[in-house]
Amino acid sequence: MAWHTPISKLFTKEPEVTKLKRRRYAGAALSRLTDGWVTGNTSADAEIKTSLKKLRDRSRQLCRDNPYAKQAKRTTQINVIGQGIKLQCNVPSLRGRKKDKRLSMMIDKAWKEWCKRDHCDVSGQKSFFMLENMMVGALVESGEVFFRIIRKKFGKSKVGLALEIIESDLVDDDYTGKVLRKGNEWRMGIEVDRFGRPQRYAFLNRHPGDYFFKDNYTEQKHTIVNASEIIHLFIPERPAQNRGVPFFSSIMDDMHQLSGYESAAVIRARAGASLMGFISSTEGELEADDVEAEQRLTDFEAGVFKYLNPGEEITVPNISSPDSQYESFVRAKIRRFASGLGVSYETISRDFSETNYSSSRLSLLEDREHWKMLQTYFVENFHQRIFEEFLDAAVLSGVLNLPDYELSPERYASPKWQTRGWSWVDPKKEIEAFRLGEAAGYYTKSQITSMLGIDFEDNVEQIKAEKETLNDIGVQLDLDLDVTPTIATE
Repeated sequence: MAWHTPISKLFTKEPEVTKLKRRRYAGAALSRLTDGWVTGNTSADAEIKTSLKKLRDRSRQLCRDNPYAKQAKRTTQINVIGQGIKLQCNVPSLRGRKKDKRLSMMIDKAWKEWCKRDHCDVSGQKSFFMLENMMVGALVESGEVFFRIIRKKFGKSKVGLALEIIESDLVDDDYTGKVLRKGNEWRMGIEVDRFGRPQRYAFLNRHPGDYFFKDNYTEQKHTIVNASEIIHLFIPERPAQNRGVPFFSSIMDDMHQLSGYESAAVIRARAGASLMGFISSTEGELEADDVEAEQRLTDFEAGVFKYLNPGEEITVPNISSPDSQYESFVRAKIRRFASGLGVSYETISRDFSETNYSSSRLSLLEDREHWKMLQTYFVENFHQRIFEEFLDAAVLSGVLNLPDYELSPERYASPKWQTRGWSWVDPKKEIEAFRLGEAAGYYTKSQITSMLGIDFEDNVEQIKAEKETLNDIGVQLDLDLDVTPTIATE
């Protein structure tokens, strides 16, 4: 460089593009530490299409064999459905805003009758309560479930309506990419219009894994069903997503690896608890009858010692029991599973050894918000839909005579659904809290009973009936208890 070069030219200005690159998100930076982080810019359906079958198969295997997966499925059914999501019909009277008890009770009675297994299920094997449980279990295990609405009478039912529950495997996810009229297209067995609204579904006539019962046919055929007959339940995670994935999708690899680790630990513990040895000889050859792969085989039994031949010696390996980190490692893994499922560690593990009242209550309350979200989803997308179909069918069948139903169906189709509630962690403290909340105007008795999964009106009627029974037989209970609410000091 010449000495006459201006000093300003010795320093080059950093390009604006470089500055922008330096300001980008750290998560998108390219470096030697992120070279193995492979990603793709694919749509929701494209991602699901390549993995759906394998995800379903592995998820079902985990639910069969893995205790934590089985517990996750079972606890979801218990907390979301419980003893069933109950109808509470609340038909308003034509005069005023009061409830028309006669019409409400009539609809409630007809609904309970229809919910019997011989009436609501096309196979006659599953009650509405059983369908609810299967629905939740399928959503956890397979990521989705389908119901076909059959508008005809089954069994002894007087209502022309029944449900057919269908596994997700029967919706042919290979039936895709075919452009149809009006710009519609098939996406993994579902025909959607340009807005993404389902129009038809392509169902296989037989389950693709029904290997042992395929003697009478050679080819899978499809049945095309209009969307008006189908209820497709799944929880979308991305816009324009048309199929659901199992709840275990993000954690199934870890669950499988933990199962292998636990199996290896058990084998190691068994080996460490057994007296094993290897006999070596410096003289002669081993007898042919006792040789396999040039080693003599000897059966050892607990408490039995055998004499060795001349020139032989025995070596006992030191096989230790599972290491001290086993329990903490398993707990860490289960916490990872629980996080992936959106619930607490205690819910999956059933281990409350490291919790106290405060931490247990906090975990349970957070879990309950998760269950409530799922309850709301099912009420909005399944129960309400089925109830509206039931009203139409019951009126058409003459089972229900509802005035002005054709003109004002919304008057009858706006019930309350009583979902499963939860008992108290500490009954005394929480009863006191509810009493204080009611006294301050924060809660009503209806709200409190609803939180406990109890119908307020049924509860009041039951209390009234019990008091009348006690008075009739001349029994008076001494319930002189101090129920004045107090504020806990702990």
